[in-house]
Amino acid sequence: MSSDAPLVSFLPLGAIIQELRVGNLNIVQGFPTQDLYVSHNGPFFGETIGRVANRISNAKLDSLNGGKTYSLAANNGVNNLHGGVVGWGKRVWDGPVPVGVREIPGVGKIEGGESVKFTLVSEDGDEGFPGEVKATVVYTVGKQTEGGKEVVVLGMEYEAELVGDGVEETVVNMTNHSYFNLTGGSSIEGTEVTLVTNNYLPVDDGGIPTGGPAPFAKVQGQTPFVLGAQEPDIDDCFVVNEAAGSVPIDTRAESLTKLVSARHPETGIHLEVLSTEPAFQFYTGKYIDVPEVAGIPARKARSGFCVEPSRYVNAANVPEWKSQMLLKKGEKYGTRTVYRAWKE
Repeated sequence: MSSDAPLVSFLPLGAIIQELRVGNLNIVQGFPTQDLYVSHNGPFFGETIGRVANRISNAKLDSLNGGKTYSLAANNGVNNLHGGVVGWGKRVWDGPVPVGVREIPGVGKIEGGESVKFTLVSEDGDEGFPGEVKATVVYTVGKQTEGGKEVVVLGMEYEAELVGDGVEETVVNMTNHSYFNLTGGSSIEGTEVTLVTNNYLPVDDGGIPTGGPAPFAKVQGQTPFVLGAQEPDIDDCFVVNEAAGSVPIDTRAESLTKLVSARHPETGIHLEVLSTEPAFQFYTGKYIDVPEVAGIPARKARSGFCVEPSRYVNAANVPEWKSQMLLKKGEKYGTRTVYRAWKE
């Protein structure tokens, strides 16, 4: 990025978002070098997640390509998580390749708009998933001036296509797994958060949905709440579009919805996450456990929170939801997400 652009940096490994700076604070968790992500990134800091984000029940795709069953890695209890042992966030992508200046649809006029593209070819059988898939992510960085404030804007556009002649269909569900910390400290405690909805997918002990959307009890959607030292402990999929069967495989033409807004009263830093996706995982970082490394203090539970725009969890194995992530030959999977951040 040019010297006058907001400081956002990326890595070829996982097409990772390494830095997103607001003022002098990097509000995403990460490491200073790519090799440290290889050795220490159990929490998936900043990764582009695929082939399928979140969990797949019993690490199996029950019925694809004429009723075939595909076995995947059980890397989260009996389930498959975030694409398997070496998902797309653990692969080295081709890029960043500059692709000129772009707009970010739905956010108004931006200054800058420099864009870079990362590309990954996921082979047929990659982590057990059928079909050769070409995936891309384009990041666009700009800024806006709003009420005298400089707003950092980071847009990301995902696309995936089934290439080759191996199969007629596969499943795709991509997202970014950044952990946000607006406090400048070791904990997200004190952060005020608002979720767009109160509807979520109830899950079993392994994180697999047991049914359709239901009211969430821990916090109230569209009402601000404060993240404490331990509570509320949230790791749930919230539903924006309850018409599960109407969600297109390519949501890029849909309007952006503000999924989550957050601010910390002491630092004055705000964050908004917007997306075209029908759902999002909100996670308060209970399982973060990264030791001190390269002079960075250890990252423990609640050192960051995640907003992961996506399709419904385990949609690949639920007939009424399956079309959300069923990518057929000749189609394109697509989605858009935007981060907006500023300091009061």
